[in-house]
Amino acid sequence: MLLQVGGMRSALGLLAVRRACCLSRSNNTSTHTLEYKPIKKVMVANRGEIAIRVFRACTELGIRTVAVYSEQDTGQMHRQKADEAYLIGKGLPPVAAYLDIPDIIKVAKENDVDAIHPGYGFLSERSDFAQACADAGVRFIGPSPEVVRKMGDKVEARAIAIRAGVPVVPGTDGPVTCLSEAQEFSNTYGFPIIFKAAYGGGGRGMRVVKEYEELEENYQRAYSEALAAFGNGALFVEKFVERPRHIEVQILGDKYGNVIHLYERDCSIQRRHQKVVEMAPAVQLDPHLRDRLTADSVNLARQVGYENAGTVEFLVDKHGRHYFIEVNSRLQVEHTVTEQITDVDLVHAQLHVCEGRSLPELGLKQDKIRINGFAIQCRVTTEDPARGFQPDTGRLEVFRTGEGMGIRLDSASAFQGAVISPHYDSLLVKVIASGNDLPAAAAKMNRALAEFRVRGVKVGSLPTARRLCSFSIRSSI
Repeated sequence: MLLQVGGMRSALGLLAVRRACCLSRSNNTSTHTLEYKPIKKVMVANRGEIAIRVFRACTELGIRTVAVYSEQDTGQMHRQKADEAYLIGKGLPPVAAYLDIPDIIKVAKENDVDAIHPGYGFLSERSDFAQACADAGVRFIGPSPEVVRKMGDKVEARAIAIRAGVPVVPGTDGPVTCLSEAQEFSNTYGFPIIFKAAYGGGGRGMRVVKEYEELEENYQRAYSEALAAFGNGALFVEKFVERPRHIEVQILGDKYGNVIHLYERDCSIQRRHQKVVEMAPAVQLDPHLRDRLTADSVNLARQVGYENAGTVEFLVDKHGRHYFIEVNSRLQVEHTVTEQITDVDLVHAQLHVCEGRSLPELGLKQDKIRINGFAIQCRVTTEDPARGFQPDTGRLEVFRTGEGMGIRLDSASAFQGAVISPHYDSLLVKVIASGNDLPAAAAKMNRALAEFRVRGVKVGSLPTARRLCSFSIRSSI
């Protein structure tokens, strides 16, 4: 055992030396030498699957990792996967612990953390967190605080899109302050309309109104949901595009004004505005429409000086017209399918960009990004179909996954004996299938999902994902 540990340390040391040498050679040839500052230690201000995803990327690059955890997450796997782990938010409720900016910054400063990756959810799109990192001298692995603020405010993001010449859905210029303003909008544009939270996403604070009699009730519900989820109940109103495709474009920018896209994902298969199955590239997407979507995404990113990874989201109506809806200034849950079809590790790219490397230095030039095959992601969640797919909790008595060639599993604490907490997201594992084309990827996905065996908690998402995946394949071919 001692020999093994010693060997591992030697190997890690050699990896670090090689990495330093490579970076040194890169700096000697780079025009941005003064901007380059290597990262030695990264904290992930998050939990679960995304924290482990980032830790793995850091380890591959010879970067030391730091986990933070709430009192309720003492036994969670992400704590075990990091080199160091520290308790945050002592005495706070489960979610509030991961929103405790002062405590997170304090832990980072006390343990010589160079950079913080926010993951997705929690503080990932909070400009005050990005600013707190900057004020503390800790790098934020994401866009600048100002860009996070602009993109997090859907009304301002919409105005920026208009200035960039990107088409938008008809909607209010700012948050509505009372029900009468929503009534005025509906009188102008007609029904259906949709309320959206001005300062959040993920389906929270979102309500579709199909007729006048539903207006007041849905306004109050959307306001309450937004206030509870984001601390701000501000809403804006849009004309609702019926039965659209939800297409999003992955973008990547550096500190020097370079911006590229990594093509698109189709995230149209949703339940209650939550994505269930994601695919890349989008099936049967007109090549000219793809060009417009990607060009608009890059133009919008350049308009705001976008840095690091992000996603520009669109709705595409039945006539092939596309409309900007929002920018997610972070890594997406479904980033995996983009990685599979482009062979670009997005977390590696995030880290390198944060260090000051340019996209051309990393070999990330637009003419070199190619679509290679097809990928599908299904989210396996602990949900009970008998209770309207409400999250289920308990101990995993049996957990066997579907694996094999073409299958990637991104999970957190999914193993026999694990306790599924009632306090957080119900995601158990992400299953990603890759193939040369859509039928090949779909066959692998259906086979992998059929191999899963889960006992102890309800996983209604498994058969649901299989049905949705099969239906989408039949509809697309």
